[in-house]
Amino acid sequence: MAFSWIVFIGVAILSYIVQSSLQSKFEKYSKVGLSNGMTGREVAEKMLRDNGIYDVRVISTPGMLTDHYNPSDKTVNLSEGVYSSCSVAAAAVAAHECGHAVQHARAYAPLQMRSALVPVVQFSSSIMSWILLAGIIMVNSFPQLLLIGICLFAMTTLFSFITLPVEIDASRRALVWLGNARITDPYNHSQAKDALKSAAYTYVVAALGSLATLVYYIMIYMGRREE
Repeated sequence: MAFSWIVFIGVAILSYIVQSSLQSKFEKYSKVGLSNGMTGREVAEKMLRDNGIYDVRVISTPGMLTDHYNPSDKTVNLSEGVYSSCSVAAAAVAAHECGHAVQHARAYAPLQMRSALVPVVQFSSSIMSWILLAGIIMVNSFPQLLLIGICLFAMTTLFSFITLPVEIDASRRALVWLGNARITDPYNHSQAKDALKSAAYTYVVAALGSLATLVYYIMIYMGRREE
């Protein structure tokens, strides 16, 4: 049990470091302008056109680093700091989100799998915390409840790991296109790559954190059975 706590705390610290690094690099590369002066919106629209995608809209969404692609209504949602910015960071983020749109258009298997899991994960997340809490409290009298909570949490952990290849592939597509379309030059292309690499690390840490938490709950359940 002590080992699981050490792992849990270690992942939490690592998550904080990675998130801080991502925000720092985003702020740094947000100050580096593109030579062509294209905004995040223009970059996104061009990448969509270059990939033959004309049924996806590019819109602005409130917040910082709230960028995402919504496959249900086919929209690339760019945060305010990306949508109208002419920076390397904005181009990298915009291209990454369009990478998801390309995945959707090409029926990329991991994205389809993740999309199929979204309703399941949303349902699990809505009741999981209460079931886990009640399961821990009643672990001696009703251990089956904790087992149900573990199964629900396992779905979110699976979702986190399926997300990894989806995000990595989207960044790969983005970087290839940014270079081929000459949106970035040899100097700032490495900066775009660095920004996307930092973003990818956040998903890796999130997946590891979810796995560590899952193992912690399993150890509680197994510990009760061994009494």
